[in-house]
Amino acid sequence: MKTLEQLGHRICIIGASSAGKSTLAKALSDHLNLEVCHLDQLAHIPHTNWQLRNKDAFKADHQNFLQNNDRWVIEGNYSFLMKDRFLEATSVIWLDFAATGSLWRYINRSFQNNDKRNGNLTGVTRDFSWLQMKRILFTAPKNRSKYKALIAECDMNLVYIETFRKLKKYYRYWGLE
Repeated sequence: MKTLEQLGHRICIIGASSAGKSTLAKALSDHLNLEVCHLDQLAHIPHTNWQLRNKDAFKADHQNFLQNNDRWVIEGNYSFLMKDRFLEATSVIWLDFAATGSLWRYINRSFQNNDKRNGNLTGVTRDFSWLQMKRILFTAPKNRSKYKALIAECDMNLVYIETFRKLKKYYRYWGLE
């Protein structure tokens, strides 16, 4: 297991929806005194039910965050921007859980509709989406090869976590509980 010191001070967290990226980012941010960036908040228009922003505006805000922060944790995927993040990052944490587990957590999270959830979009009134369920079950598993290639291309320090149980072990090991 890699220590927090081995992760460095610019950490990317990727993985399927409802894998726990936002919660882990917040915990690492608090523990290591890092700026946190939830990409879903940059990619979507506040006070909508997850309506996407203009891609160029999103990219500009993403680049702005990278340029204006030396110590950060960024959570989210958006593969068209991954290489930019990975080239600046000291490590990547990949939460690569089975789609069924992510789907279960997504459904549970959606019906809780907690507006204080880490990474939630300001003003969202509905969290559940059939399209998001489709992404979890069909799109996310197909993205694995793309993510592997980007990680290899950027020669990343990778923490690969394939089960929720292993993620809980990392929380204890890093003292995040």
